[in-house]
Amino acid sequence: MSNGYELFHRDTECIVYGFQTRAVQRMLDFDFVCRRQKPSVACMVDPTRSTLHKVFFGAEGRLIPVYRTLGEAVRRHPGADVVVNFASARSAGATALEALGHDSVRTVAVIAEGVPEREARLLAAVARRCGKWVIGPATVGGLVAGAFKIGNTGGTVENIVETKLHRPGSVGFVSKSGGMSNECYNIISRNSDGILEGIAVGGDRFPGSTLLDHLLRFEANPEIKMLVCLGEVGGRDEMDVVQALTDGLITKPLVIWVTGTCAGIFPGELQFGHAGAQARSESETAAAKNQALRDAGAVVPESFNDFGQRIADTYRVLRRGGVIPEREDVQPPQIPMDLSFAVKHGLVRSTPNFISTISDDRGDELTYNGVRISEVIESRSLLGHVLGLLWFKKDLPQSAAEYLELCLKLVADHGPAVSGAHNTIVTARAGRDLVSALASGLLTIGPRFGGAINDAARYFRAARDQGVPPAQFVSNMKSKGILIPGIGHRIKSLENPDVRVELLKAFARANFSETPYLDYALEVERITTAKRGNLILNVDGCIGITFLDFMASSRLFSAEEMDEIIDLGYLNALFILGRSIGFIGHALDQYRLRQGLYRHPFDDILYMTADQTREHEG
Repeated sequence: MSNGYELFHRDTECIVYGFQTRAVQRMLDFDFVCRRQKPSVACMVDPTRSTLHKVFFGAEGRLIPVYRTLGEAVRRHPGADVVVNFASARSAGATALEALGHDSVRTVAVIAEGVPEREARLLAAVARRCGKWVIGPATVGGLVAGAFKIGNTGGTVENIVETKLHRPGSVGFVSKSGGMSNECYNIISRNSDGILEGIAVGGDRFPGSTLLDHLLRFEANPEIKMLVCLGEVGGRDEMDVVQALTDGLITKPLVIWVTGTCAGIFPGELQFGHAGAQARSESETAAAKNQALRDAGAVVPESFNDFGQRIADTYRVLRRGGVIPEREDVQPPQIPMDLSFAVKHGLVRSTPNFISTISDDRGDELTYNGVRISEVIESRSLLGHVLGLLWFKKDLPQSAAEYLELCLKLVADHGPAVSGAHNTIVTARAGRDLVSALASGLLTIGPRFGGAINDAARYFRAARDQGVPPAQFVSNMKSKGILIPGIGHRIKSLENPDVRVELLKAFARANFSETPYLDYALEVERITTAKRGNLILNVDGCIGITFLDFMASSRLFSAEEMDEIIDLGYLNALFILGRSIGFIGHALDQYRLRQGLYRHPFDDILYMTADQTREHEG
């Protein structure tokens, strides 16, 4: 920045490296409660995707671009001078070096722990040589109250407001620990007018920037009136602060505590949580550092328990002396509650747009009609069982599942010449994808092809249940000009029976306790074939009729349920599901054979002139 001490401000924009959607949303929620006009996150970078990610700015939906490379992100967003680097320890160093190499990037925050020390030292050296800043590695980041925050710094938006981070205070704070930063923000907010800027430099042995680096920035910032610092056992960073106090480089009141004084009561060297938190000499112990800081003029409490009180005392002196003016408290805008959170905690009721009664994938294991998928696989081995659970919402017995599976096998294919297979083949040969080829075939299914199963069940059930004699049923249908659904075949006849029909009849007789609808249909067939041999009960009709016997004999379905199953088209769905197997087979067959575009032969088309057409119509 041009003033030399300000890393972030209310117009700061950043690039977030990594698809860190929760951290980004927390940053935007912070922006909103700070009443920023523009979100602070310009974009994200994720090498695995290039997309637009939906976020909220208050209650308003926004889209944030996601790029595959940092270079593209920097090129498209030249105003973003901060990179928040969520890359893993394995690649964080290289990513941060790349970021520092872009002229527009001035500050890089490296969140990852475990960055190799050689890489960390190189990052710090490159940043100093280029006049740029590195925060971290192993940091939660930092913030400027009321202006900008890095990632998850400060915690939830509720914590942000509770600790007054939504508006600027007078305190500049720096620590090594990110976790303790949040605790200290709370302590400072309760004992002063709050934070102006807070930074966690990270607990590694070689941070990209030090406690002193940031304290000197705070010293140069006229808006910061007092300094607060939390050090820790190990290293010499705090002794550098002692030297700066001695040399008069730090003149503002500094309240500082070095944690780890308990190390003295343990025998031998003690390693605390951070990589650098281990005293390797007497001067690196917390007790020695605290005493040296006290001797240099810093305000050092007797223990961490007194930290808040010493902050309050120092703040009170500055207020009485007029150094810190009285600040009017700012009421932040309310962040709308996320619907998912509200629903989870029972805070709202929402009318669902979708209703599902057949499956549930919300728990640890997917269920089909309440049956765990593992149980479906282990004890309900047939596809018919799955159809029972998902279509009929019933746990079907073995024979019923076998019947449904038999129906699917029988209708799976009927050769390449029928309309659905023909359309599928033509579409596949036109170079279209499998879904398009399948859809082309499925669109031919209707009253003339594959759609007679439901109608056969409906008409035969009504006639049989109403006691209409078979001969009268045939006569009634003829008088209405309605072809009897399920009766008739272009190729098969009494002399050349359809094996599929024979298999269905045999299964029904062997597995159903009674077959009244099949018996009735065969009586109708006896009458129709007396007129012409190919007016037999075809496979569509036999499925529809044996399905009636299956439902009636199983005692699983009420009369109302049987009506609903027929009316909703369940039986035609069996044909659609089964025949899809054949359509897919025909499409794959054409792809495998690498067949070219189909063109219908001229000699199979009757071409007629307009005059011939009129003559024909006349």
